[in-house]
Amino acid sequence: MNQQGVRWTSEQVLALAPDDASRKAGNRLGTAGPWSGAGSSGSGAVWGLCKGSGSKPYRTVVDTTGPAYKCSCPSRKFPCKHALGLLLLWAADEEAVADSTTPDWAGEWLEGRKKRAEQSDAGAEQPAKAGDPEAARRRAERRAARITAGATELEQRLADLLRGGLASAEQSGYGLWEETAARMVDAQAPGLAGRVRELGAIPGSGPGWPVRLLEECALIHLLDAAWLGIERLPEPLAATVRTRVGLTSPAEGPPVRDHWLILAQYDSSDSKITTRRIWLYGQESGRTALLLSFGAAGRSPQQALPVGLMIDAELTPYAGAGQLRADLGEQFGAPVPIGSPPPGGPAAAAVEAYGQALRDDPWLDSWPVTLSGVIPSPGASPGRHPQAGEGWQLADAEGESALPIAPAALSRPGLWKLAALSGGDPVTVFGECGHQGFTPLAAWSKRSAETVPLI
Repeated sequence: MNQQGVRWTSEQVLALAPDDASRKAGNRLGTAGPWSGAGSSGSGAVWGLCKGSGSKPYRTVVDTTGPAYKCSCPSRKFPCKHALGLLLLWAADEEAVADSTTPDWAGEWLEGRKKRAEQSDAGAEQPAKAGDPEAARRRAERRAARITAGATELEQRLADLLRGGLASAEQSGYGLWEETAARMVDAQAPGLAGRVRELGAIPGSGPGWPVRLLEECALIHLLDAAWLGIERLPEPLAATVRTRVGLTSPAEGPPVRDHWLILAQYDSSDSKITTRRIWLYGQESGRTALLLSFGAAGRSPQQALPVGLMIDAELTPYAGAGQLRADLGEQFGAPVPIGSPPPGGPAAAAVEAYGQALRDDPWLDSWPVTLSGVIPSPGASPGRHPQAGEGWQLADAEGESALPIAPAALSRPGLWKLAALSGGDPVTVFGECGHQGFTPLAAWSKRSAETVPLI
């Protein structure tokens, strides 16, 4: 079978689901019963007719090179349960979704996608129309002045807090910080606003909150000071500071074409927005890249990639000290299975990598790393027996160093999947190393190169 005809695993399909409800509904439709006219092509297309409650079946077609989805059902989720069910059937039953001629209704949508991609590429080659540079400069100056005023006001609020003592934060409650966050929004500094809102939740976060509050105040003060003296910073750090306060800039670095391993994908949400993070690793370049996409609260972003596969694609990086974030550009062919995991190192090397990254971006919560030859185990540091109440760690097989699992990851099923995959033997684990510990996102065993998602 050629690379474009490679079928995914059911786990890779379900990783695309926007939520648990879609995952369960897709599973119910992943059998041949409700489907008719199902088929696939070597170019990466999968299609089928799914019987619904109405007289006409739903027309469902998927372009796996995107992936992209089209369904005649009224769902606003991407992918919908019918697309998930079709892909699950395609993954599990080669006879039920055999290679065949593309029907007109599916071919029309696929051809439209191809034409739109060609038009987009042609448009990208045209020089952008220049706006009024003087007007743009004045707008940028006005916004910078507002952010400066907001940062100055925030510095005064922090000074008042420290002058009155951290205990006053518990007494004043969340309202004071919400008001301050609103002032940062007015100052057009959403990055500062988000950090201020986090301050309001810390006093109610349990024992040890004063230390956590002081740490976060110090980071906000550092960001304020960096903005107020931004003209003295080297440009990569200045770009990072602009991003951290909330100034957005387009991805404008030179595109990097590579075979990108899709390592992990997960969502995080607050009251206003859902953020999707997709981690990639370039097989030839050795670069790790982060794709960020956003959706309204309660709705998953549309961008999704099948974890455990590899895409031949171009990524355009954003400016900044770390330069991890990138935009996904043109893809060349359909995703194919990962041949081997990214290269890794011991636990000590992961901590060192995070420390080096903090020099470029002191506001980093974590840094992507791959650990090789580690064993998940409960409890203590090497050479000590675990005590009651201690968490889990990833220890080097030689016992020389270990990383604690981050508290937020201890309650996730992925931890037990990791322990089962290891069975006491060394494994390779990709995840995020931060000040709270290590969050495992994907793993590989010596017995198989298949990627096991852990989140």
